[in-house]
Amino acid sequence: MNREPQPIERLEFLRMLAPLATLGFLMSRFIHVQYWLTEIGFVVPEQVSGDYRQPLYIPPIPVWLAVVVSIATVVAGLATSIGFRTRISSGIFAALLAYLALADRLEAFTVNKLGTVLAIALFASPAGARYSIDALRDRGTRSDSAPIQVSWGNVRFFQTLLIFIYFASGIAKIRGGWLKEPLALFSHLHDSYQTAFTYFMARTVPGFGWTLFQYVALIYEVGAPLWFMLRRTRQPALVLGLGMHAMIGIMFGPVIWFSLLMSVLLLSSFAPLPWLSRVLGRVWPAEVQPQTALKET
Repeated sequence: MNREPQPIERLEFLRMLAPLATLGFLMSRFIHVQYWLTEIGFVVPEQVSGDYRQPLYIPPIPVWLAVVVSIATVVAGLATSIGFRTRISSGIFAALLAYLALADRLEAFTVNKLGTVLAIALFASPAGARYSIDALRDRGTRSDSAPIQVSWGNVRFFQTLLIFIYFASGIAKIRGGWLKEPLALFSHLHDSYQTAFTYFMARTVPGFGWTLFQYVALIYEVGAPLWFMLRRTRQPALVLGLGMHAMIGIMFGPVIWFSLLMSVLLLSSFAPLPWLSRVLGRVWPAEVQPQTALKET
């Protein structure tokens, strides 16, 4: 693994957008928070005898405290996104996300878990040093010394995490029968997450088309370590991954927030650096634009 310093653009792009995707998922729960984290709604009771599915029991909280937790999570997430007191706000955001993921195991979906991991990793990184309120506030004192690169682990962690998610998902699909059942993907279209577009596609695309999509997705995920390691296949893999997540988001209603979060992680990890720099420069035109001369490795 290459251990050269990495461009900070990748870190800042993720810091800006990952909290927004996570909050988008949580908003449907925050608006009914009195039925989520309190005794008013259903809360999984404590398993006295112990259960691996409930490694930590967190009792329900009063309604007023649940409202405070919701507001604090939104404020901390937005502050992290704009880079305001980033180290403090990202730490609070990570802690609250961890609490929300553990407080109700039935509501701990992939976005909760992945969003918590990303927030913790951002807290442990120098995120916010560029393209942020913190950077603009400190321009007069330390703009020249603000980093344009970060140590390799700050970026490689997210890249490795993404590849591992894809690879693990592919292995799970193989174990779940995707190699044996040619219509496994097609069967997923007929559940409560179905959208009007899903219904249209299910009626329009012939059965062999879904089998083809199924095997393409399987090859993509299982081969992710290879596709993203090789320079020649990295950009095609990026495009294919974005297309896959776009289709998942359009066809499976509430899963759109997972698709957005994965797309943000994918772009921040492997999108061309000039593209990331242009996007960040448009969002933060007043920020000093670092000229990163680092070659992709």
